[in-house]
Amino acid sequence: MEILAYGVQADEKPLIEKAFAGRHPVHCLDVFLNADTAPLAAGHEVISTSVNAGLDATALRILAAGGTRMIAQRSTGFNNIDLPVAAELGLTVARVSSYSPYSVAEFAWTLAMAVNRRITRAVSRTREFDFRLDGLMGRDVHGMTVGVIGTGKIGECFSRIAHGFGTTLLGWDVAENPACVGLGMDYTSLERLLTESDLISLHVPLLPDTHHLIDDSALARMKPDALLINSSRGGLIDTAALVESLRSGRLGGVGLDVYEEETGLFFFDRSLEVVTDDTLARLMTFPQVLVTSHQAYFTETAVSQIIDTTLANVEDFLAGRTSENTLIPGGAS
Repeated sequence: MEILAYGVQADEKPLIEKAFAGRHPVHCLDVFLNADTAPLAAGHEVISTSVNAGLDATALRILAAGGTRMIAQRSTGFNNIDLPVAAELGLTVARVSSYSPYSVAEFAWTLAMAVNRRITRAVSRTREFDFRLDGLMGRDVHGMTVGVIGTGKIGECFSRIAHGFGTTLLGWDVAENPACVGLGMDYTSLERLLTESDLISLHVPLLPDTHHLIDDSALARMKPDALLINSSRGGLIDTAALVESLRSGRLGGVGLDVYEEETGLFFFDRSLEVVTDDTLARLMTFPQVLVTSHQAYFTETAVSQIIDTTLANVEDFLAGRTSENTLIPGGAS
């Protein structure tokens, strides 16, 4: 049974083909799944998708009509899937509930260090043989107060790195992580964390309660020179409010690996096109802002784990099993 994999990155393809070799034939597409590309899946009982797939009701109905019975998403997030419609159609939907938390935590710190030490501006200058230090002064991370919003596996890894720098840790979550408490983290209110932190990093999932968690009032609470890092989900930040905060001269640095309107932009080459997203275009003009294209997870270790779990999810479906990765238990083959 051939599996059709959508949205496969060039560096990801050999890892998928190696993992599936001898188990199931897999056909990799670099196009992302949406209502326009869903007809390509006709005749494929199992498909695999990426986090930027658009699995709305229309796309799901096209897939089901073409014979698809199982969707194996290669990501932890699944807010791109209309789960009620998938259940109505009898589709099995599975995700990857966890993979290397170090990949995202380390990248979050990469963003933090880059914006703090003005690395992007420095590299642009030195490429032009401008070796001045004007405007490149950063701050020691040692001694900072670091606020960690969300202290699950990734937040814990981020906190361990912060502890190694010699920082004071503030945490906010629905439940305390004993490992973070052991690092000396002081769990507190979101208001206090926002007010006292020199660096704030987001590691919570995107849920109705966390949508625009960082809005205009939250931004106003932050220190004028605070560093804000988001490697979780774009919808956690009200981007329009962030732009206004930056326009007023607030925030010392912002590192974003995600953006709330990234679908259709991230993972594509738009360099020869006119950018019609005025909010993103404005955001990119601020010298203290660094935007990357949802690559925090993109290490060989993490991607290999994602693929292995995806394969296991397919095997579970074919055997009529469910697991912690199963979002919708439809009918097996």
